[in-house]
Amino acid sequence: MSYLLSIDQGTTSSRAVLFDRSLSPLAIAQQELVQSFPDDGWVEHDAETIWQTVIGVCREVLQRTGVAPRDIAAIGITNQRESTVVWDRATGAPIHPVIVWQDRRTVAHCDALNAAGHAERVRERTGLLIDPYFSATKLAWILDNVPGARQRAERGELAFGTVDSYLVWRLTGGRHHATDATNASRTLLFDIHTQQWDAELLTLFDIPAAVLPEVRDSSSDYGSTEPGLFGHPIPITGVAGDQHAALVGQACFEPGMVKSTYGTGCFIMLNAGEQAVVSNNRLLTTLAYRIDGVPTYALEGSIFVAGATVQWLRDGLKLFDDAAETERLAEQTRAGSGVYLVPAFTGLGAPHWDPRARGAIFGLTRDTGIAELVAAGLRSVCFQTRDLHRCMEQDVGLGQGRLRVDGGMVANGWLMQCLADVLGQEVDRPAVRETTALGAAYLAALGVGWFRSLDELAANWQCERTFFPRMPADIRESLYAGWQVAVERVKSERELSAGCATEHALSLAG
Repeated sequence: MSYLLSIDQGTTSSRAVLFDRSLSPLAIAQQELVQSFPDDGWVEHDAETIWQTVIGVCREVLQRTGVAPRDIAAIGITNQRESTVVWDRATGAPIHPVIVWQDRRTVAHCDALNAAGHAERVRERTGLLIDPYFSATKLAWILDNVPGARQRAERGELAFGTVDSYLVWRLTGGRHHATDATNASRTLLFDIHTQQWDAELLTLFDIPAAVLPEVRDSSSDYGSTEPGLFGHPIPITGVAGDQHAALVGQACFEPGMVKSTYGTGCFIMLNAGEQAVVSNNRLLTTLAYRIDGVPTYALEGSIFVAGATVQWLRDGLKLFDDAAETERLAEQTRAGSGVYLVPAFTGLGAPHWDPRARGAIFGLTRDTGIAELVAAGLRSVCFQTRDLHRCMEQDVGLGQGRLRVDGGMVANGWLMQCLADVLGQEVDRPAVRETTALGAAYLAALGVGWFRSLDELAANWQCERTFFPRMPADIRESLYAGWQVAVERVKSERELSAGCATEHALSLAG
């Protein structure tokens, strides 16, 4: 058995990557996933569509490579985190569309919990803030809004899971209702110190314990696939949330190492070692991974919109036909353009945590064109990364270390150079850019004994290119100061009239 199959179920697509024994990708299959937006701030997926796309891409890579299922040693799964699924244990049918991590429908619920003084207790146990981003209030909403759901949940008839758990259930024919510790740590229901579901948190969020999956290590036995799915049962031995899998795929196994992933959102994660680090800058304390029952912790900053900005410029504003065109367009940006795009389409993540903020473009003039708007969208990703990196510097004293990057956006050389310039530090792009899928493969490989330690895995990592900062410090600081002003305007925008908003935009342009 000389191959590993990674399932990478993301926010905008489902992917399968087949790796050989040297952990090199042999084939990739991808199917886009359509989101629905049934109300302001609501974001949903169809769970059955997720399942069908996952099975479809897995079968496609096997067909294209001619690899027999019996030759696959194991499957690793990585997934969009926090997105919430509830299904019928008897039939496997979801009782409501998946509520996606970006969804903001539970703002009022979170506000009430924060106002009642629960924030510190929740943070002490989970490392998280009470925010609609996480799973608990999404789950409570489904139980309260689907007729009969709460009563059925209390009787043990329903199962809850993040997408990994739902896939494990479907792949194993309902024999395993399990999740890994990284995904559990994103629910607001899991104590990251005791490594258990917390009874007081379940009471606080009004969640019946009967719906919860079993929590296992990130590299563990999750059962085997139903023989009929691929023609032969395949063990599932690795599971992790996408950002945790990316940290593993980037071989950030030493405390202080940092990676940043650029997909639909952007997530920067620092390996904090075996002791949980508490942020003074509203970053999250979470699990990096759990191996052999031993948790490794991380400090994380979450940006809700990164690649989704490019998607909006393409599909919403129709500025270009393919995301690959953004590099060429950004290179045409006129010198001195003062355009800032703040992509707060679903609120602002860390360190602001403002779910009511909305996006805006500042600094428009008559000679602003497509190139300037595209460049502003790409720069917003770099500025948001610096926001988080600065917080980490203050929390743990990062200094001027290196940043390992991954995700679909890192193929854009202009963006990576801009990132190095905005941060003022070196940026390493790996040889294998399918880092999230690679991390899932690493975890699966550990589960079947291909590697004996994380050190052996680390020896596999290779850098394809390093981007060095070349922007003068005064220009870097001036650009970043303009970004900070724009963000403050967006945070207060909801309280301003349309006339005031125009005045503010014009003043920034001047």
